Amino acid sequence: MKKKIVSVCLTAMLVGGLSMTSMQEARAAEGKVIDGSELTHEEESIGYDTKITRGEDLLTGYSKCTKLDNGKIYAGGTTVARQVVKSVQIAVLVERAKEEDKEWSYYDNWHKENKNTNRAMSNRTLYVEGGYYYRVRCTHAANSDVSSSFTDGIYID
Repeated sequence: MKKKIVSVCLTAMLVGGLSMTSMQEARAAEGKVIDGSELTHEEESIGYDTKITRGEDLLTGYSKCTKLDNGKIYAGGTTVARQVVKSVQIAVLVERAKEEDKEWSYYDNWHKENKNTNRAMSNRTLYVEGGYYYRVRCTHAANSDVSSSFTDGIYID
């Protein structure tokens, strides 16, 4: 009976130790920053435009990256003008990196323009390779005013 109790206790300690080690490994990348984007294990990241002065036509813009499932993300963004303008545009760039990388690498991109309105938004569901951190960078334009935004990196299994 004592052997069984000792065996169960040792097994529980082993399982607990292994799960704590894997949690620590998963969090090891958190805090690392590549080109302004922190590497995270969050489910979603939203980045707002980085330009303080936006001019007279561009109000704001944001980028969004969301983990939908293993190997699947939502990527996109929105550009908002102060008023109805001739052209509102958004360019979306998806990048990826591994924890040991020093910079982001290209994954996918697209562009959208709306005329005679005050906003443009574009998004896609992408099937991606696991084992990478993914981020979204957007360029926002309303007539000739331009700004940009980017998300943190989200790890995809």
